Amino acid sequence: MSRTVKLDRRTAAVLLVDVQERLTPAMPPEALARVVKYATALVEGAKVLGVPVLATEQYPRGLGATVPELARLLPSPALAKVHFSCGADPAFAAALEATGRRQIVITGMETHVCVFQTARDLVQMGYEVHVCADAVSSRTEEHRRVGLELCREAGAIVTTAETALFDLLHQAGTPEFKQVSALVK
Repeated sequence: MSRTVKLDRRTAAVLLVDVQERLTPAMPPEALARVVKYATALVEGAKVLGVPVLATEQYPRGLGATVPELARLLPSPALAKVHFSCGADPAFAAALEATGRRQIVITGMETHVCVFQTARDLVQMGYEVHVCADAVSSRTEEHRRVGLELCREAGAIVTTAETALFDLLHQAGTPEFKQVSALVK
């Protein structure tokens, strides 16, 4: 797929990467609050816009399940994985392929490991990847910053959740606009 930098709700999917119970205590509290806020907006906005949502959990036996405030919003259970990259996991790759979507909007943890490796591998697999800088986190700001730089270097588009949602909307003045704009306030 060519890189358009324009999201289209007919070709986009949202991916929530590894926002898990035993991983969250390692995140700076303000960063965790920001990720949960914007991940919630992305998942809820995707529902309003008819955009599929996929979620993953890295080694859930060790890191626990997706945090409850996000898990209850998911249309289907998160997919367990042991690969850092979602793209390297055969079950995830099959689930993503089954959506038929070629644009992937990413939120999650940790930016410099699972988010970066997922973005890199999905770009290599021919997907157009949009990583929401305000909806990803790492244990340190330096790791998050470097992770975002690596995502961009790998060919992903670094954006924000609000930018992605309003790009998917394309216009104001609709009932969808009112619902989505309320999510990012």
